[in-house]
Amino acid sequence: MTRRSRLLTTATAGVAAALLLAGCGGGDDGGSSKSKDKIAGADTGASTSASPSTASSDGGGRPEITLPSDLTYTFEWTKTGDEKKDAVLSDSEQFIKAVDMAIVKQAPLDKAYRFYSEGLAAAGSQKFIQEFVSYKDRITGAKRYFDAKVQINDDGTAGLVYCEDQTKAYNKSLKTGKTEVTKASKDDYVLYNSLLQLNKQGVWITEKLTSQRGSSVCQP
Repeated sequence: MTRRSRLLTTATAGVAAALLLAGCGGGDDGGSSKSKDKIAGADTGASTSASPSTASSDGGGRPEITLPSDLTYTFEWTKTGDEKKDAVLSDSEQFIKAVDMAIVKQAPLDKAYRFYSEGLAAAGSQKFIQEFVSYKDRITGAKRYFDAKVQINDDGTAGLVYCEDQTKAYNKSLKTGKTEVTKASKDDYVLYNSLLQLNKQGVWITEKLTSQRGSSVCQP
């Protein structure tokens, strides 16, 4: 495993079986597959929007997310029209950016990502960030997220499955300022599966997170 592939995948935490991978997208045609390597009913049409480098606090004590201009995001996550599901997508987007901000700041205990996570997901994120700190690296380039499927479970939790395209994202050394550009491969596509809980502040907190690099689900 290369240094880049080890660092650029979010640390795995939690139990995959608890995240109801096959259940996401329930009610969509084609959702009968139970395979863990297939997102049931994954959307093929999605709107694309590049996210800004700074997300302002919108009340409720939400932290400001500030990222360097050389790190950009595209979230091809279509609005569902369901208030809860769309909130899950929005808060998950902020969690992803908050982890990257902690890497930029070289701060494994940064408050922003811990605002959007707890338990195993927070612990896994801290370990992931610490690896970048140990190597004195951060992420640069463009990251793309797509094929998101969200489900609100009967117990009030939410399950989210999505793909990440890292083909244009690279490690950048904080010591030398040089970017480690690597050739794109199937391992640049990662499948994520998360379990979230709505807290008292009305924020969807990621509690568990698993990742699978090179999954056939996310291949172009």
